[in-house]
Amino acid sequence: MTTSPSPHPADAPPPADIPSPAPGPGPRAAAALVFGSSAAVLVVEIVALRLLAPYLGLTLETSTMVIGVALTAIALGSWLGGRLADQVDPRPLIAPALGVSGVVVALTPLLLRTTAQWSPALLLLVASATLLVPGALLSAVTPFVTKLRLTSLAETGTVVGRLSGVGTLGAIVGTVLTGFVLVSRLSVSSILIGLGTLLVLAAVLVGGRARRSRRAAAAALATVVAGSLATGFAPGGCDAETRYHCARVVADPDRATGRTLVLDGLRHSYVDIDDPTYLRFAYVRAIASVVDTAFPEGEPLTAHHIGGGGLTFPRYLAAVRPGTRSLVSEIDPGVVRVDRERLGLGSPAATGIDVRVEDGRLGLRRLEEGSRDLVVGDAFGGVSVPWHLTTSQALADVRRALDADGLYVANLIDHGGLAFARAEVATLAAAFPHVALLGKAADIGLDPTASTVGGNLVVVASGRPVDAPAIQRALDARDVGWRIASGETLTAWTGDARVLTDDHAPVDQLLQTDRSPAAR
Repeated sequence: MTTSPSPHPADAPPPADIPSPAPGPGPRAAAALVFGSSAAVLVVEIVALRLLAPYLGLTLETSTMVIGVALTAIALGSWLGGRLADQVDPRPLIAPALGVSGVVVALTPLLLRTTAQWSPALLLLVASATLLVPGALLSAVTPFVTKLRLTSLAETGTVVGRLSGVGTLGAIVGTVLTGFVLVSRLSVSSILIGLGTLLVLAAVLVGGRARRSRRAAAAALATVVAGSLATGFAPGGCDAETRYHCARVVADPDRATGRTLVLDGLRHSYVDIDDPTYLRFAYVRAIASVVDTAFPEGEPLTAHHIGGGGLTFPRYLAAVRPGTRSLVSEIDPGVVRVDRERLGLGSPAATGIDVRVEDGRLGLRRLEEGSRDLVVGDAFGGVSVPWHLTTSQALADVRRALDADGLYVANLIDHGGLAFARAEVATLAAAFPHVALLGKAADIGLDPTASTVGGNLVVVASGRPVDAPAIQRALDARDVGWRIASGETLTAWTGDARVLTDDHAPVDQLLQTDRSPAAR
């Protein structure tokens, strides 16, 4: 008896009760998934820096922390995603990775602002989680998709290389799009809520028509909508989210026309809209005391201001020295817009104040040699002077712009041992023959029995001698409560502080900060 040969196992149809695996994404869908998930990681990283700035400051340490957590998320997601893709079918994992990421991203503004308000001690932990979770899940998408696209060993290099290149391109596009387009046009809340919504919608498309996927997608979208509505009521809102700051204008309850410009939680400027000669902050009164002493009363000046803020001092000069021409380098166009819309800044023709949206260092380089009577330094990024404005090379640009009798006056902020302030005074002493420092007696070495307090200090530098007694009389007349140090006293106070240069200016490491709202 003969029997028919059984079919070869390779030719046998699969059993009816075992469904065939769903096909993996095609080349275009795979590229889109990798491109989009990589772009989303960088969008979240950049926007997180802006979201945290009001609470942690826009410092090197904050940037390092955010970048470090983001890179940890990318490494963790890529590693675990690759291992998981080798152990199970990655097809059903892609949609949940996108959906969960979308929910976390959309809720990030609400979570961070609420935590900062009610439990500041947990802010770093919550911030790290809101970066780590979506960063890891989105980074796992690339090994998931790569595994599904690898159909033979012969094309391993091509598939891995192509998707790796697409992912890198997505990261580049996400970075450029956020920095040059999104941040200048949308609030950080809108960016993250919008991105979270897009990720959830992508999860819906990838998940297909399965009932479980539809239920999960509906729940994710409902969470995003609820979080979006709640974000509008979250604490820490801004009057304006500028390119660099969360800006608020606070009315003075004791002075009808008084306004305080608050950037990232710190008071940066006080402006009396109707009376520009009213100076609230002690450091501004100190700068006014120096300038009023150095130049004849009422004489118009040609001034350059590095940093604008509320433009308190340019307004003062325009009021007490009619005909003064003030050129201001302010890097943030949003702050200039607040000045015009909320703080009553008039036209350049009426005020003599010309504001240019530019970096302060680049603005200095554009000045003609010997063209300024006065240069005022009052630029801050977060809680410190931007490092590239503190160096001997930057101060060489300041001195080049000043005429022979010109004056440089700068606002510094430091606390603790005042290591940054000492280094900046040493740097100024290397650039100018005459330097003086104004501040509280304990802070500038005139009361050795008292501990340093820190806060604002005003440094003065010039090619001509500084009239310290006259400045002290002006400080006393304005009731600033400060003293002035110069000569050997200042040299002893500076000690062996290192001169800051473009090659070595560790301003963030030297600086000790005080994050209290009254720091300025």
